[in-house]
Amino acid sequence: MGIVNKILGEKKPSDVGGYVDLEKYIESADNSTMGANMVVRVGEIQRYEDLKEFSDIVYGGNMLILDFSPIAEEEVILKRITTDLKKLIKEINGDIAGIGNNMMLLTPSGVKVERRKVRGKYA
Repeated sequence: MGIVNKILGEKKPSDVGGYVDLEKYIESADNSTMGANMVVRVGEIQRYEDLKEFSDIVYGGNMLILDFSPIAEEEVILKRITTDLKKLIKEINGDIAGIGNNMMLLTPSGVKVERRKVRGKYA
């Protein structure tokens, strides 16, 4: 037993301070999308640093519905994020469109967003 272990005590493998390994849950969730060519993911961006994760989804050939409500009041950060997302979409020849007030849709290459709303016959 080392000196650090004598001071702090030995850490048992099961004692991880409230940490729950979600790996087994992620694997089971991925099985539901097996066989699909494209997945529509829903995300919520809370800070600029989250952009990498969301970019990877679109680079991977999937669609992303992105909720930016948490940062909607922070104009500088929102402008920076939308500028970077537009560059990403242009780079991969995808499409980006606003949905409502605080959401946007990002699509991969080969998928375009129709800007006109589809309305029912009696609308």
